[in-house]
Amino acid sequence: MPFFKKPLAGPGYVILNIIRIMNIIAFVAVIIASFSMLVKTFIVSKFFFFDAVSHVVTAFLSMFLLLTETPLFRSYFARNWPLLSPTHGFLTLGILMIILGVSVLGNLNKEATSQASLGASYWRIVIASGIIIIIMGTANIFASYIFRQKKLGVTARQVRAYGAVAAQKLPLPVTAMSPTSGSVRLDSKHRPFGLLARSDTVPASAGAGGMRTNDPRRNISAPMNNVQPDQFVRFEGEPIGKPDMAHHPAMMGERF
Repeated sequence: MPFFKKPLAGPGYVILNIIRIMNIIAFVAVIIASFSMLVKTFIVSKFFFFDAVSHVVTAFLSMFLLLTETPLFRSYFARNWPLLSPTHGFLTLGILMIILGVSVLGNLNKEATSQASLGASYWRIVIASGIIIIIMGTANIFASYIFRQKKLGVTARQVRAYGAVAAQKLPLPVTAMSPTSGSVRLDSKHRPFGLLARSDTVPASAGAGGMRTNDPRRNISAPMNNVQPDQFVRFEGEPIGKPDMAHHPAMMGERF
C-alpha cells in the first residue's frame, strides 16, 4: 500500500522544508554541545585525548550532515555519497541522527561532562541537543516513507525540492539498449502518469540522463540494411505514361 498520495505533494513540500530547518537547528545544537564537552574534557579528564577525539568526530559529522541539508555541494554528494543525495530519501540521515543523539546523551555519564562539571546551562544544552536530534532523526525516517512515491521512483528529498511536480522534474532512467534499433528502453516503474505504458523507447542520442519529453512515438526502428535487389520485382510493370488530356474533365465542356 503506497503511503504517498497526490494531495500530499503540496503539503509535503512545506512539511519537509520545515523538517529541514529543524534538522539544521538540531545539528547546530549538537555542534555547540560537542565543543562544550570538548573544552571540559581538557580541563577535567586525565585521558582527554580519546574523549576529545570522540567529541571532534561528533562535531564534524554533524557539520557534514548539515551540509547535506543545504543546496551546497549537491553534485559532490550525488557522486560520492548517494545515500545522502536527492536520489535517496532520509532513511540514512535519520539513522545517523539517532546515533549522534545517543552518543551525545551517553557522554552525560562521564565525570568530565556531568552536570557538576559542565554547569547547569551547558548541561541543558547537551541534553536538549541529544533529545532534539533523536526526535528529528525519527521524524526523518517516517517522512522518508510517508512522502515518497515508490511507483515513480520519487524520493522524499525530491518532493522536498520540487513539491507536486517532482515526478516531471526527474530524468528518465535507462535500463537497456536495443542492439537492432539503437534505441534506449526505459524502466517501466519510472514512467510518469502512465503515458508510456508499453514497450516504449527513446532515441539513443537522449543518453542515460536525457530530459523527459512529451513525444509518444514508440518502437521506431533503424533503416533496413539487408534489402534484396529483387525484393520488389513483382511490383514492377509497364511504365505509366502521361494520361490523355482529352479525357480531362476540363476538356469535356458541357458533358462534365
